[in-house]
Amino acid sequence: MNYSSKPYAPGGFQFIPPGIKILILVNIAVFFLETTPAGRFINAAGALWPIGADNQGGLSFQIWQPVTYMFLHGGLTHLLFNMFALWMFGAEIENHWGTRQFLTYYFICGIGAALINLLATVGSPYPTVGASGAIYGVLLAFGMMYPDRYIFLYFLFPVKAKYFIAGYAFIEFFSGLGSQSMGSGSNIAHFAHLGGMLVGFIYITIKRNEWSLARVFSKFRFSGKKKNGPRLYQQPKNAASVSESEINAILDKISRSGYASLSDEERRKLLKAGGK
Repeated sequence: MNYSSKPYAPGGFQFIPPGIKILILVNIAVFFLETTPAGRFINAAGALWPIGADNQGGLSFQIWQPVTYMFLHGGLTHLLFNMFALWMFGAEIENHWGTRQFLTYYFICGIGAALINLLATVGSPYPTVGASGAIYGVLLAFGMMYPDRYIFLYFLFPVKAKYFIAGYAFIEFFSGLGSQSMGSGSNIAHFAHLGGMLVGFIYITIKRNEWSLARVFSKFRFSGKKKNGPRLYQQPKNAASVSESEINAILDKISRSGYASLSDEERRKLLKAGGK
């Protein structure tokens, strides 16, 4: 089933998939904790501090920060924008890949973005917070899965996803170069955004080509047994097709009653249509 010809606009799905729902609730909960007296310590310990930097609390880079920084935000607008983008671009992806694979991808992009940002900010005194690195990875996945899907810029101007994503990448790249050359303390982590996109591209490319360490090792052992990993991003060649009318009926049921109302068989058909 190919959805790429259908226009896309916020509100196309009247539900929030379980993985995205968990991420949104955790981010909101942490944001409220940031407003409490403990917020200063939470930010000092959980933000992604550049290697070699030393903040006022005496803490510098710690091994847990590439994960915890994703749940901290610099303000309500920062939080709302990130969570809206996560839902808008991630909902359809999670329903195609499944919750476990979507969350795996999300955290790989976020952690990868953190590592690239650390390389780009050595010697800087400014920490990084926010889920933007992971969300830019989700944005990249949406552009790769639905390159000809229309996104309505400012809710008015239709732009194909592939051009929308490419434009964002160019803006982030040149903005990052500008902030580096001027030595500014910009509160926008451009290289974290680019890092999330880069890691997402590498991850999806590996999965599309079904590369794996196990497969490489099996070739060295001259094993004739083929390793078949999960086909998350392309339709299996021998898979039984699911009719368009069946998928439309399932999507109508989701719109009426939510994702949780689906039977196991309906979920299986939805995932099969998405190429799982």
